[in-house]
Amino acid sequence: MQFLTSLVLAAFVAYAGAWYLGFIEGNFALLLLLATVVTGIYWLAERFVFLPRREQAAAQLEAQTAARRAELSKMGIEKVDTDIQDARDKLLMQPWWLDWTAGLFPVIVVVFILRSFLFEPFKIPSGSMIPTLHIGDLILVNKFHYGIRLPVANTKLTEGTPVQRGDVMVFRYPPKPNVDYIKRVVGVPGDEVAYLNKKLTINGQPIETQALPDYFDDSTMRYFKHFSEKLGSKPHQSIQDNDRPAFVPGVDPFPHSENCQYTVEGVRCKVPAGHYFMMGDNRDNSLDSRYWGFVPDANIVGKAFFVWMNFGNLKRIGAFD
Repeated sequence: MQFLTSLVLAAFVAYAGAWYLGFIEGNFALLLLLATVVTGIYWLAERFVFLPRREQAAAQLEAQTAARRAELSKMGIEKVDTDIQDARDKLLMQPWWLDWTAGLFPVIVVVFILRSFLFEPFKIPSGSMIPTLHIGDLILVNKFHYGIRLPVANTKLTEGTPVQRGDVMVFRYPPKPNVDYIKRVVGVPGDEVAYLNKKLTINGQPIETQALPDYFDDSTMRYFKHFSEKLGSKPHQSIQDNDRPAFVPGVDPFPHSENCQYTVEGVRCKVPAGHYFMMGDNRDNSLDSRYWGFVPDANIVGKAFFVWMNFGNLKRIGAFD
């Protein structure tokens, strides 16, 4: 078992190392699931096989010691150095290969349950959601808001709350599902979304906006046009770069691309059933549905709702819309 466990642990380390060095595209959800299953098997084996064997060996040692004391007592020898506590402790001690597997199972299974079904942490890597989310924000995502899903397979088990326009949602990037993206839901199934001349309309109705003082972005050291707009029940903020054109360059082919029409003014799309149209709040610096298409319902990860830490700016901590 020691050799087999060494191979298993080496496989996990090799996978993590190859992922860290960029040789492979890792899947943390899959890695966590495998770790939970493997350590769970060791935990069951420890509880029902290995620990009873060690306890039986310790009991045999105690019985043998008691029998030896009884024999010596018959011979009139009462004082005998028969302290077996150290030997008993060594027999009951969990070997290293169980300590690194079964011993880690309780921690791993708690992390697995929390991350898979309740809340998952993410780090914001880019400025596509400025001013709502900043680079370096550490956020929490509610995994059950839109319905509980099986980990890895992402199969929905419960319905949950329907996706609403204006939600900030984490999802699997359609061109590369191993990568998680975060954007704002602009269009739900059946909506006609148009972003023409940097004006957003839904089903022919302009989105309510209000101009705000120009926004200064620390990450680029530039000022941007700043707006308050209302997609859902609560308003949020967005910014625009007047130096960027309205048309959408470099669009790649994507499923249901026939639902979209591109012009020099921008894009107009009809959202198909079971899909969503996503945009970043940093409208001219966001790789979103305008470029790669719609997000299928199966790609949903959860609803982002809270910044729990930003080491560069503690004032960022708090809930957001």
